[in-house]
Amino acid sequence: MDAAPVTPAWVKLGRMPKYSPLARRHPHLDLERYVPAFFTCTANKLSRGASQHYLRTFGVGIETWRCLVLLAIEPTISAHDICRIIGMDKASVSRCFAGMEEQGLIRIAPDPADGRARVATLTESGRALHDRIMGMALERERAFLSVLSAEEHELLIGLLRRLHENLPAVEDATDRYIESTEPPAERRRKASNG
Repeated sequence: MDAAPVTPAWVKLGRMPKYSPLARRHPHLDLERYVPAFFTCTANKLSRGASQHYLRTFGVGIETWRCLVLLAIEPTISAHDICRIIGMDKASVSRCFAGMEEQGLIRIAPDPADGRARVATLTESGRALHDRIMGMALERERAFLSVLSAEEHELLIGLLRRLHENLPAVEDATDRYIESTEPPAERRRKASNG
């Protein structure tokens, strides 16, 4: 009988992997240097941790918190606008809005500027919940950034802003890459297969 596979220490500790001799012989991403991996891993771990704490302490998850944040800034906002601003998927925002309305955190009504659209507005209890969670969110940010000096913090904010503004260029570059490397017939076949 084969021995059970051993989980590498880096997986158990949630760290980036050390590369095996086999991986070194084939093309692979260097996860110690591949910036999207650091963003993804960091964001996923921050979100998961926040969601666990917010659920346990306040009874809401990270998606509700993200919607509360935008609703505290904008007096009324549509699900479409939330998707556009923070990149959440529309079905998730719609489910989130339905749950928030059921909990009495928001009111949803037709958009006065566009009768076809619907917008959400914070209720008093939604505002109170936002204000309670904000303290924990700011403490988590403070702890996260505590390894940086004030100057590094400002530099990081500037770099993140520039990278965020550059996201359309990433999509354009991806489209060009696909056009130059994937034959049109193969692209159509893959697209039709989902």
